[in-house]
Amino acid sequence: MRFLQPDYLWLLLLLPLFLWLHGRPGSVPALLFSQTSNLASLADGRWINWGTMHGLLRSATLALLILALARPQLGNTTTEVQASGIDIILAVDVSGSMEAMDFSLQGQPANRLEVVKSVVSRFIDERPNDRIGLLAFGGRPYLVSPLTLDHDWLRKRLDALKIGMVEDGTAIGSAIGSSTSRLREQEAKSRIIILLTDGINNAGTIPPLIAAEAAETLGIKIYTIGAGTKGEAPVPVRDAFGRRRLIQAKVDIDEKTLTKMAEMTGGQYFRATDTSSLEKIYKMINEMETTTHILKQFENRRELFSYCILLGLLFTLAELAASRRRLP
Repeated sequence: MRFLQPDYLWLLLLLPLFLWLHGRPGSVPALLFSQTSNLASLADGRWINWGTMHGLLRSATLALLILALARPQLGNTTTEVQASGIDIILAVDVSGSMEAMDFSLQGQPANRLEVVKSVVSRFIDERPNDRIGLLAFGGRPYLVSPLTLDHDWLRKRLDALKIGMVEDGTAIGSAIGSSTSRLREQEAKSRIIILLTDGINNAGTIPPLIAAEAAETLGIKIYTIGAGTKGEAPVPVRDAFGRRRLIQAKVDIDEKTLTKMAEMTGGQYFRATDTSSLEKIYKMINEMETTTHILKQFENRRELFSYCILLGLLFTLAELAASRRRLP
């Protein structure tokens, strides 16, 4: 519900003043009775303060007339969004090395996967009109979410990502192959894979460059991201007593292969060494892959001022009926 002329609603603030003026005491009325017995018969009846009733009815009538002037309308608005025509598969590494604590979240040390989930969630928010799918990979690829415009559900699936949800390893080629398979049957004007990993291809049955060549043949662009500090990174391990401690482990990313995969498909390779650089990378990709959308809006409104006038008229008739009431 909305008011087409809402400024008139300010007049409602004058109603308390009207009630106060109407309720001020005037001169005391007097009646002459020939006999006091007539007063006894009146005392037996039930008294109603008709002056107060008149004031309330008149105030209600004025309030309804003010509402009518404000033009209340009841209805609904339907917005139809046409998808942008860009399909994106987000391929995220969930291997054990993603536990490395070389990133930060809200000022606190955090493992790579938790930071990636936070950054990717914002990336999804910024592309509401793209169909986006999510694929996790370790020793093999695992489809977490097919391409969808239901980004609320997609973010829930993203939140469910965890290290170890598939067997350990880094099957980069298989991840690209599976992502390509999900995109190949789509008729989108642009199809993109954004793959993030912190390791070297050491699992799966498809070599990364062969998978990238297949994607290039189908017109699918690949952006690759290498995640992790250069040199060594703190990785949590448990000792023989089950105690958790951090050790320094070497960060080993096959940047040469990731760069070649991206370049042969028209994409680009990025290196994220901390949370800030990772955020900038997804922001850059977002700006490079511009999206357009069409909005169609339909409104169905029904005027309600006539109901206010009709109800005000009924209150006026009730006031007139009350004013004509005779004492018994």
